[in-house]
Amino acid sequence: METDIAKPASAKIETEDFLPLSGTDYVEFYVGNAKQAAHFYKSAFGFQSLAYAGPETGLRDRASYVIRQNKLTFVLTSALRNDGNEIAEHVAKHGDGVKMIALKVEDATSAWNETTSRGGQSFLLPKKLNDENGEVVMSGIHTYGETVHLFIERKNYNGIFLPGYRKWVSNYNPKETGLLYVDHCVGNVGWNQMNKWVKFYEDVMGFKNILSFDDNDISTEYSALMSKVMSNGNGYVKFPINEPAEGKKKSQVEEYLEFYDGEGCQHVAIATHNIIETVTQLQNRGIEFLKIPPSYYADVLQRVGHIDEDLQPLRDLGILIDKDDEGYLLQIFSKPLQDRPTLFFEIIQRKGAKSFGKGNFKALFEALEREQDERGNL
Repeated sequence: METDIAKPASAKIETEDFLPLSGTDYVEFYVGNAKQAAHFYKSAFGFQSLAYAGPETGLRDRASYVIRQNKLTFVLTSALRNDGNEIAEHVAKHGDGVKMIALKVEDATSAWNETTSRGGQSFLLPKKLNDENGEVVMSGIHTYGETVHLFIERKNYNGIFLPGYRKWVSNYNPKETGLLYVDHCVGNVGWNQMNKWVKFYEDVMGFKNILSFDDNDISTEYSALMSKVMSNGNGYVKFPINEPAEGKKKSQVEEYLEFYDGEGCQHVAIATHNIIETVTQLQNRGIEFLKIPPSYYADVLQRVGHIDEDLQPLRDLGILIDKDDEGYLLQIFSKPLQDRPTLFFEIIQRKGAKSFGKGNFKALFEALEREQDERGNL
């Protein structure tokens, strides 16, 4: 009798979302110099100082600066010594890059139990952090390369960031640029690794493959890649995954894998409500974006139809336009934010569209190839 009762209960659990996510809590970067990186992101992107942890708060091996703009939170962490420090080793191997993509959950212990029971490799056992502002529970699992997904439960916490951090008060607080939140994070994986990681997100995290692009969709005369977009049930968290495809020359994904020395997060896409205003401010602050040839704009409105914005400022800034059945989107891609041609950022404004700019792939790829060619890496 007990076995018969248990079976339908188990079946019901399997149909539920076993890993409910409410968005991205923060993205943590391991960098060579966190203090300077924080100043750069404040100056160039308009982030505000939020919190700090380091020797003054009891940490002996690292310093972390937390910056925020609206719902977008970055943590910039660097090592204080090189002797066996995994942060220093990560930076030496990869350069500045994304280490943690932290996701908001209601129950970090359940998130860890559910994902590890389905094959996820544990990074952090469920751990409680406490201070006078309450309690945060954290846990985590490994994903592609050395990238980690943390699960952050902060329903019983009302502090500024996490226990162990103190408020970072700064007299230097440049104006914000309209960045809102993480729209998606894109991972680059190695040859023939796409299906492995698609299966990982399906089996371990309960995601669905909502879009797929092959080398016929994303290719030029010289290079190609394949991409699949993984999304959680409510669509708040989306992880496109790129894999190289055969081409005459080296693709952007191959260049990334070579200079990052492995798999990792290729770019973070950040949402804005006014891409013209945001990109204008970013360019004025020194952020460089990929250049799109004027010919792209000759027939773009014939392809996408009516848009609310004037075309001329989009053309002047190099902003791309694409549509799907639910609306259109505006997007632009920065050049790499460091000397290694690895991590970059996308600025995106969605006007109903839920897609990822398939109609822009060729123009984007050709722009990337021009940059690769200048670096001698095509």
